[in-house]
Amino acid sequence: MQNNPPLVSIGFAVYNGEPYLTQALDSILGQTFTDFELIISDNASSDGTEKICKQYSAKDQRIRYYRNSKNIGGANNHNQTFRLARGTYFRWAAHDDVCAPELITECVAVLDRDPTIVLCYSMLTEINEAGEAIKTVSQQRGLAAQPHQRFRELASREHNCEATYGLVRSAVLAKTRLQQNYTDADRTLLCELGLHGRFYEIPELLFYKRYHPKNMYKDWRARMAWFDPGFKGKPVFPYWMQFFDYLNTIRRVPISRREKSLCYAYMFYWLAINGKRMAKDVFVAFLMMAHLAGSPDRNKDLYNWE
Repeated sequence: MQNNPPLVSIGFAVYNGEPYLTQALDSILGQTFTDFELIISDNASSDGTEKICKQYSAKDQRIRYYRNSKNIGGANNHNQTFRLARGTYFRWAAHDDVCAPELITECVAVLDRDPTIVLCYSMLTEINEAGEAIKTVSQQRGLAAQPHQRFRELASREHNCEATYGLVRSAVLAKTRLQQNYTDADRTLLCELGLHGRFYEIPELLFYKRYHPKNMYKDWRARMAWFDPGFKGKPVFPYWMQFFDYLNTIRRVPISRREKSLCYAYMFYWLAINGKRMAKDVFVAFLMMAHLAGSPDRNKDLYNWE
C-alpha cells in the first residue's frame, strides 16, 4: 500500500464478478495516470473473485483488497469503498466495465483546471457481454449553469446514471448521504452532487459501459434486494423512498432559497410523472402482505443479478 495519500482513489465494489474481472482490473491498472489507489471491496463473493483479486493485489501495491464476511448489499458495498478512500478525487468502478487508458488523466486535468467543476465524466460506448459496441452515448447531464437546472437534468429518467462513474471531488462527495438503499438511488445522489456544482463531459469516448444479462434487472421492486438482501420477497416502496430522499436532498444542500424553491417546484412535476408508480408500490405491497403476489421462490427469476 502507498504510504502517502494518492491524488485519486478508485472504489471497486464487486460481487461474483469473475467473468469480466480481469479485463476491468487491467484497464484500471493500465491507466496513463498512475497516482491512484484501487480499493476493492468484495461483497462475500462465492465464485473466483477473491482469488483473482488477491493475485492482483499481490502484484500491485496500489491495490487495497477487502472482503466482507457477508453480503452487505450493493449500495452499502459501494459506499464502503469511498469511506476507505484517501484521495482528493474519487471514482467508482464496476467489475464489468472497461476504461480507456487516458480516462483518469483527462478527468484529473479538468478538475485541476476548474475548481467549479465537481464531477467529470466522458462520452461512453455501450458494449455487450462479448465486448462488442452497441452504441455511443453523450450524456450531457449536470452541465447547466444553475443548480435547479442541473437538478432537473439529472432527475430525469432519460439517462442511465452513467455519470455515477465520473471522477468527483472527494470533499463534495463526503457532504452527501452517498447511495441509499433503494432502486435508482444513484440518480438521487447525482442530483445532490449537481446541486453542489457543475459537471463536465469530456467529448471523447473514454469509457466502455457493459450491459449483459446479469446487470440488467427485470423488475424495479425486485431489484431492491440488490441494495439489501433482506428486502427479498418483502413489500418495498422504492418510488416513495426516492421522493422523500429528493425532498431531504433539496432541504439539506446549501443553495439559495430561490434555487430550493425551484427544485421543490420541480417535484410537483416529478409527482405527476411518477404518481402511478407510487400507487403501484402501495398496491403491490398490499398484494404481497395479503399473500397474493406469490412467494419469493415463485419470483426467483427476478433476482437475476445474483
